[in-house]
Amino acid sequence: MQQMVSGRSITRRIATWALCVAVLGLVPVADAAAQNGVATSGEAPIVIDLRARTFQPGEAVVVTLTVPPPAVDVRVRVFDRTVAAFPLEGGQWRALVGIDLDQRAGAYALEAQAIEGQHVRTATRRLTVQRRTFPTRVLQVAPDFVNPPKDVQARIDADRQFTQAAYAQSATTRLWTGPFVRPVPQPANSRFGTRSVFNGERRSPHAGTDFLSPTGTPIHAPNAGRIVAARDLYFTGNTVIVDHGLGVFSLFAHLSKLEATEGQSVAPGDVVGLVGATGRVTGPHLHWAMAVAGARVDPLSLLALLGSP
Repeated sequence: MQQMVSGRSITRRIATWALCVAVLGLVPVADAAAQNGVATSGEAPIVIDLRARTFQPGEAVVVTLTVPPPAVDVRVRVFDRTVAAFPLEGGQWRALVGIDLDQRAGAYALEAQAIEGQHVRTATRRLTVQRRTFPTRVLQVAPDFVNPPKDVQARIDADRQFTQAAYAQSATTRLWTGPFVRPVPQPANSRFGTRSVFNGERRSPHAGTDFLSPTGTPIHAPNAGRIVAARDLYFTGNTVIVDHGLGVFSLFAHLSKLEATEGQSVAPGDVVGLVGATGRVTGPHLHWAMAVAGARVDPLSLLALLGSP
């Protein structure tokens, strides 16, 4: 059966980092790119509008569809993943997709499907992913976090299985409301996608954004959702994962204290934990990572497109 939100290979990669002023708070972005137009399967056309800061690896993409009535279910498929859209007003629908950190440059087909009873209307647009080069960072951490001893391997495997399960079961409805907000007031100080060299050895790329926040700084939920993880994990230390629904997740790592419990619902701005220095770190900071439709994306791209003005 086709998996609605994320493919297995992308889910495994995400697990390694666990991990408008209107309905969505969509705001104009000065440097945003657009790949817009009309595509149709020969009937009344479906208009597909794509918005992103740039169409490069690690970026979120807002897909807005103008669909002739009486569609009752609309979906978008791209990068071998299918995402459910949600209705807006005036015959429009919206979906969020992500260009994964490791997505290759090239032209990809984005297909929209509008289901009208027994009839399915389709339309296709080209989504062109541009090449992106990421810098490299060199860090020194405790040796056990680069080459873990054998006696912790079972724990690492259990952590991976747990996070894979969490990301595979996103709510089938949109849980977030309004614009996304920053979890901490401090500016970001580490770039998303940086290739990491720990103690002279290459490891997974940096699939999040770091904020140089002092220990004890409250971490606020960037939007509404449900807590699917609130526990200590080997690499990310005290970790909270929020499911915002429809395949959109926030992960907060290296916390000094957890202020949320698994299964709890949170509203925008609720405190879910405190900044710390647990897990594989060089000092106190907040690591915020996001997954959108199975892709690892820069949280700042979500803020640029769907954040508060």
